[in-house]
Amino acid sequence: MSLDIHTAVQTTILILGLLTIIFIWSGISSIRSARRLPFFRLRRQKMLLGWRLIIFAILFIPLIFVINVILEPLIYRYYPATATITLTPTISLTPTISLTPTISLTPTITLTPEVSNTPTITPTPFIPIAIEARFEGKITPPPNSVFSELIFSQGIDALYRPVAPSTEFNNPVGHLYAIFSYDQMQDGVQWTSLWYRNNELIYFETKIWNGGTGGYGYSDWNPDPQKWLPGVYDVQIFTGLVFKRSGNFSVVGTPPTPAPTFTSTTTSTATTTSTPTKTRYPTNTLIPTRTTVPSRTITPTPSITPTRVPYISPTITLTRTPYPTLTRTPITPTITPQPTRTRTSTPTTTPTNFLSIMQLMKNAVLIYNRQFSLLAVHYCVIKFC
Repeated sequence: MSLDIHTAVQTTILILGLLTIIFIWSGISSIRSARRLPFFRLRRQKMLLGWRLIIFAILFIPLIFVINVILEPLIYRYYPATATITLTPTISLTPTISLTPTISLTPTITLTPEVSNTPTITPTPFIPIAIEARFEGKITPPPNSVFSELIFSQGIDALYRPVAPSTEFNNPVGHLYAIFSYDQMQDGVQWTSLWYRNNELIYFETKIWNGGTGGYGYSDWNPDPQKWLPGVYDVQIFTGLVFKRSGNFSVVGTPPTPAPTFTSTTTSTATTTSTPTKTRYPTNTLIPTRTTVPSRTITPTPSITPTRVPYISPTITLTRTPYPTLTRTPITPTITPQPTRTRTSTPTTTPTNFLSIMQLMKNAVLIYNRQFSLLAVHYCVIKFC
């Protein structure tokens, strides 16, 4: 089996990585097992073995990094890479016989369509600027609100469901409803409904939404009967300026003509009225003259002159009190004589005390000889056995 240099380096890194994992696991297991041993020496040996394995595993980590970065370029410096030979197939199978048709059939009749349907460009619905100026909503319309298809009917029930819906109505039409269902709406949003007849705006309504987030709603129009002219009607629903849904219906038949209204005219006859006679103006009455007001006389009030009170200066007499005289009394120290030391006579040992001391020394020598003999016997047993 031949291996290239790159594969050999990757294999070495893989082996060192496995050894690192094994050493770490073995070291941790050795430390855990050492904690359960009762003997100090065996426990210490197990702990040292575990820590050595963990240190070896830690040293393998930079070695793996060095091998991955440096080893392969270092080998290529002394053993340059040679191009590998790729085997390419040399045999190419090519067909030798090519069948070519000799007779080519060309069509003689070309069919051209008599009517070509060209698509008409439908403009994007929008709200006129005059209607946009009437907006009162301050809340941004939710972009994920949805409306269902519009259903047209001349009546609705209590649950806002259409009664006998249709897409074609005969005159007289009367009150017409454009019913829809909605979801994910928000109160306070401006919504608008535009009614077109043959692409001409004939009616609109724009108001603030107050129907909640979901349910059924409608847009209605109840004009005079003569305003339902024959044609195709289109109703468009907007939230804010965003177009949501549209639907169309048609009205056929001649609208009813309004009945003539009779206006009564009243003719007024002239009557003679008597003109009032002029009345004399009242005579002017004399205005009474003003009486002179007596002038005020100012009488001076006597001023109060303050009288000075003579200042009496107090007389302060200072009297000195003599300090007491200090009398110093001499202090004569008294010397107390020290006590005389008396020597105590040393006790004299009696013959009985001497004999008890000799007995104690003899007992100590015997105990020492016995302990020494036991230690000698124990040493001989351990040494020779």
